[in-house]
Amino acid sequence: MADPRVTRRELLAAAAAAGVACAWPWDEAEAQGFLANLAPEEPVEATLKRLFAGRPVRDGSAVMTFEAPLIAEDGGNVPVAIEIKSPMTPQSHVKAIYILSDKNPRPLNAKVNLTPACGQAYIATNIRLADTGDVRAVAEMQDGALVMVKRSIRVVVAGCAA
Repeated sequence: MADPRVTRRELLAAAAAAGVACAWPWDEAEAQGFLANLAPEEPVEATLKRLFAGRPVRDGSAVMTFEAPLIAEDGGNVPVAIEIKSPMTPQSHVKAIYILSDKNPRPLNAKVNLTPACGQAYIATNIRLADTGDVRAVAEMQDGALVMVKRSIRVVVAGCAA
């Protein structure tokens, strides 16, 4: 009669197979997330319209600070930092910060959601830029108001292909 106990090797193989089965992206659209909804190339105006549905965007230079280099030697790694002067209370806070670049094939570089628990409306990250052009930072407030600043960045070596 065979031994009914399971060996450690058999248990690990079964656990690995179960992990692969659970993590497998069954639907390609689900695996792509929201990227599946985008066209291969989309102008920045269409992206702004899709994201903000035609809501007015005010100049945010009085409340926003956008730090980025004037010249990016490598478009594949451009550091940016955005700070919005906001008390970050439940009554008045920044809901999201968007970073868009006008010359990228897909202009939306990043979207960061914030809550009052963040304490400060500040983000810093590295983005990829396809070519010299404007980079925009748009802040969406809790009441739906939108404020934007933009900065022109000269790219020496492109970071993404069109």
